[in-house]
Amino acid sequence: MIVAGEDLRERGLDAVLGASHVVLEIGFGRGELLMDLAEQSPKRTYLGVEISRKRVEKVARRAEKRGLTNLFLLHAPAEFALTRVLPPSCVEECWINCPDPWPKKRHWRRRLVQAPLFEWLAAALTPGALLHVSTDDPGYRDWMAEAFAAQTRFENLHAPAAWSESPPERRETAYEAEWRAAGRTIAYFDYRRRP
Repeated sequence: MIVAGEDLRERGLDAVLGASHVVLEIGFGRGELLMDLAEQSPKRTYLGVEISRKRVEKVARRAEKRGLTNLFLLHAPAEFALTRVLPPSCVEECWINCPDPWPKKRHWRRRLVQAPLFEWLAAALTPGALLHVSTDDPGYRDWMAEAFAAQTRFENLHAPAAWSESPPERRETAYEAEWRAAGRTIAYFDYRRRP
């Protein structure tokens, strides 16, 4: 089901989603991971945030066909969702899979993973909540490692390593499958929100 950011902000998660806490995926792309997670854990509530309206509509149709009543979709930029829509400490787990690396230096300011994101996530995530971030781009991987190292709100679950190249125990997304087939390595960053 597609939800409006204004509705969530004004009425609250309980009234709109029927739950006070959610599992969040930012930039869900084709939505296969988000839908699988929702199907595997029907008692949890899932919220996908995506900037592409076409993707939101397409995944909404697919989720409806699968009968996923615990899955909600929000068409919005991540910054809007995290700073203007979601109340504090409402996210139990967050996924950000292979966000756009914006490889040209003049576009780096558009990258999602940088200092402000950690402040927004720290406010939205409950203490102890898990944060999963991945990238297939070596330049963005190094950028992410520096950004994570500079923040203090999240504990690295791969320490002393900055990331892991071992695939997590979850469904592989279509993009991950494509990139692995092309010989790319994917870096997985897993963190826990500190109290």
